[in-house]
Amino acid sequence: MLDGRQTVLLRKGGIGEKRFALDASEFLFFPTIAHGHADRVRPEHRDLLEVAAPDSTESAVTVRAGAKVVAAISVNQPERIAEIADLHIWTPESVRAERLDFRPRHRLTVLVVSAIPLHAPLILERTPDFAGCTSWVDLPVEPQWGEPVHDDDALQAVADRVRDSVA
Repeated sequence: MLDGRQTVLLRKGGIGEKRFALDASEFLFFPTIAHGHADRVRPEHRDLLEVAAPDSTESAVTVRAGAKVVAAISVNQPERIAEIADLHIWTPESVRAERLDFRPRHRLTVLVVSAIPLHAPLILERTPDFAGCTSWVDLPVEPQWGEPVHDDDALQAVADRVRDSVA
């Protein structure tokens, strides 16, 4: 997200959640490598996995960035999801298996987000509260935001494109 390669998140909710709900208009990116296995990421983005791995260990997590939601768009035309593939890092197979086919009666949401680095990384001790597959984890921090990766006009164009493709 911070290097500008990805401007959307694809969400249906975690395993323990009935449905995805947008609980906040801004949030921190909780580092996890669990959903980033190499076979799920397009080859041109696999270099990100090695770089990100140290931010999520058994004892600590390093939070470097967050996002502000520009748009939350329900996918009403899942057959057109490939039209926005360049806006995220995932392979077509992983999008199909882990987003579209997973819980097929639940609607996929595309979050267009403004990625924003923190002024300084936050290192948090890993606690049991961080376990599980969930969309939201409360973190005991007050982030100090830096400057957004993309400008508002660019992100509005992304949101318009996503709506035109899948809404």
